[in-house]
Amino acid sequence: MNLLAIGYVWPEPASSAAGYRMLALLDCFRRHHWNVTVTSPAEKSIHRADLPARGIREQSIALNCSSFDSFVREAQPDVVLFDRFMMEEQFGWRVEKHCPLALRILDTEDLSCLRHARHAAAKLSGEVTTDVAPERLFSDHAKREVAAILRSDLTLMISRAEIELLTSTFKVDPSLLHYTPFMLEPVDTEQQTQLPQRDQRNHFIAIGNFRHAPNWDAVLWLQQAIWPLIRRQLPEAELHIYGAYPPPKATAIDTPRQGFRIKGWAESASEVMKQARVNLAPLRFGAGLKGKLVDALACGTPSVTTSIGAEGMNDEHCTWPGPIADTPEAFADAAAELYQDPELWLQCQQQGFRLHNRHFAFESHADALTARVATLRQTLSQHRLNNFTGAMLRHHTMKSTQYMAQWIEAKNRHKND
Repeated sequence: MNLLAIGYVWPEPASSAAGYRMLALLDCFRRHHWNVTVTSPAEKSIHRADLPARGIREQSIALNCSSFDSFVREAQPDVVLFDRFMMEEQFGWRVEKHCPLALRILDTEDLSCLRHARHAAAKLSGEVTTDVAPERLFSDHAKREVAAILRSDLTLMISRAEIELLTSTFKVDPSLLHYTPFMLEPVDTEQQTQLPQRDQRNHFIAIGNFRHAPNWDAVLWLQQAIWPLIRRQLPEAELHIYGAYPPPKATAIDTPRQGFRIKGWAESASEVMKQARVNLAPLRFGAGLKGKLVDALACGTPSVTTSIGAEGMNDEHCTWPGPIADTPEAFADAAAELYQDPELWLQCQQQGFRLHNRHFAFESHADALTARVATLRQTLSQHRLNNFTGAMLRHHTMKSTQYMAQWIEAKNRHKND
């Protein structure tokens, strides 16, 4: 079987949670002996994963260029995986035209229209924002993203909370969605005992790609409102902030005298996480699941986060293993208590291991996904007949996208003549 993945960017597992989630999806199909090819119109970063070393082929592609048509026509993939809805918009019509029998899967990473709506609401309120008004949620961004979901045969959703939003608010048929959170190897008892103990750990940590708006907002909220309250209770404490692509405005707020340290890029996020006593994730807006919190679970590092951070991170059998606080005062108090209380710290750590191993087990999610794909390939004709709305959207909206792409290509060709 052949899988073609069309990436918004090349996977960077050390830079973002989206990067290692995409890599896990690719590994899922490789473990089931699929041939996997990854393509992207993005430039290749030095931080990208070594895909050929994992038995995955790489191929650069161009936007608005018919060269992709001949490429995909020759490749004839059985399944095409679009990394975020913009790639489905760009290449979906070309895949349908040249490989009509290929199963088309969209991976949203997170529901970006929800993240954007919450961002706009948080800018106005300055508070943690989970619920947003329908007039803000039903944006042009949402129309594009939900349309891509409806045009696809299947969409992979990282959060059950987002599945609920799509089915209840946007009325998306559940048969078009599949729950696929982070897929990770379990942390066994031996690995747990080899981690640094509480008394061997120092300082607070915060981590996240600085290019991701919720992460930068969290850094600013820490600096301006939360960290001064923590330092008042713990005068010797330090907060070490790590993340890929730190801009000058981030390094400018590094203040050693206040224990507020901008560390920037970490060669290994897990190594710095293992050395920290408490992880801080004061997210005021966002969507999906938070990789920094999942990493902390695996490293045995208890976290303090907001209701945004904890969203989708538990189920009916296993609750979120740490304090949840949505105001600077409550967040600082929870952080100081968790840092100082050995019993509470150990309780949160052990509950975190249970949540990690139960909620994000690679094998169970990989098996469920490949089984779903196999079933859909056998029933694809009926599945598409059941999705008349998707067929209607492909008929209308993809025509406009097709003609725009062809116009841009013709314009570029004329410019180069």
